[in-house]
Amino acid sequence: MDSTELLRLKQRYNIVGNCDELNRALDVAIQVAPIKASVLIEGESGVGKEIIPRIIHDNSPRRREKYFAINCGSIPEGTIDSELFGHVKGSFTGAISDAPGYFGVANKGTLFLDEVGELPLATQARLLRVLETGEYIPVGATEVRKTDVRVVAATNVNMRQAIIDGRFREDLYYRLNTISIQMPPLRERGEDVVLLFRLFAMQMAEQYRMEKVVLTEEAKKRLMQYKWPGNIRQLKNITEQISILSKERVITPEVLEKYIPQDLESTMLAPIPQQGNSGHHYESEREILFKILYELKGNVSDLRKEMNGLRKQIDEAGQARFVQPQQPASMPAAFFGNPESGPIDYGTQENTMDAVAEEIKPDNDNLNLEDNNRQLLIMALEKYGGNRKKAADELGISDRTLYRRLKQYGLDKEK
Repeated sequence: MDSTELLRLKQRYNIVGNCDELNRALDVAIQVAPIKASVLIEGESGVGKEIIPRIIHDNSPRRREKYFAINCGSIPEGTIDSELFGHVKGSFTGAISDAPGYFGVANKGTLFLDEVGELPLATQARLLRVLETGEYIPVGATEVRKTDVRVVAATNVNMRQAIIDGRFREDLYYRLNTISIQMPPLRERGEDVVLLFRLFAMQMAEQYRMEKVVLTEEAKKRLMQYKWPGNIRQLKNITEQISILSKERVITPEVLEKYIPQDLESTMLAPIPQQGNSGHHYESEREILFKILYELKGNVSDLRKEMNGLRKQIDEAGQARFVQPQQPASMPAAFFGNPESGPIDYGTQENTMDAVAEEIKPDNDNLNLEDNNRQLLIMALEKYGGNRKKAADELGISDRTLYRRLKQYGLDKEK
């Protein structure tokens, strides 16, 4: 695009500025206008991204069809699918009739999706399908509908970082980013800042019939030195404030300082997060979670050691208790375990003598152990006239263990 065509384009859309980055963005917009390729416009908030899709539509074969500009960040998440893809009657509360949605109404035309990075993930999947196949399903419907819509999207977020954070689909990003247009921030446009100030001051003077404010050379330099975090939108706002509130119509740096924010946060450039250096992303959150889990694991390990120590103390105390248990005078020590064999589990009466029997190991110091046990059983049965239950209670064993002992010593047949 030659300089004459570029100047004519700027006059048509009231574009002020001569920086190379701006001219390159306008040139790309004119080149891509005749084809259907998706376009993604990237740039900070307030740089004027909304003028590019208008240029693309007006210079495309679709210029006679409908054009819709939609701010995706301003539509509630619960209704955005209905707004974009339509719905059928009764699909949700308040759906009193069918609605075609923007993709239905804008058929054959152009849709400008501003702040596309704010779309929910579920809506991103729907949008990807429309871009790839031209098909979509309205909310609550069961049949597929077709549309032929040119999509131009814009965003002020770092899309690559959003993909890393899991907030934006990578496949949708590449589908939208067939053609990329970068809009430069105001702080990088040099003398364009002064030209824009002059334009906004003239508009205010004509609209309200007041004397136009003008800048001194020193004020122009101060204006270009400011970071302009709000870009063109902020410049227009400050120009209007000065035009209305300033009694001096020749603006010096001292007058300008009254309207330009002086606090550090306002004058510093708000950086766009770069990959691996984001102020907030899911990788850092995962690191925090891993750290918490690691610390929790350490706490559990320490707790386990303490529990093992307590268990050992309890076992040692139990072993000491079972070495000399409370027992009838007639009970031999063999029925209550060997001190060297460790503690015996007395969880149930039935298992008592089983555990004792497993732990007792005859040695040379007690050659007549079985004879003593046999005599003890006989004594207990005789004491209670053959009543096995009372004999078992006397011996501190279960009926089942008593029966097994009687069978072992051949006493089960005796009356």
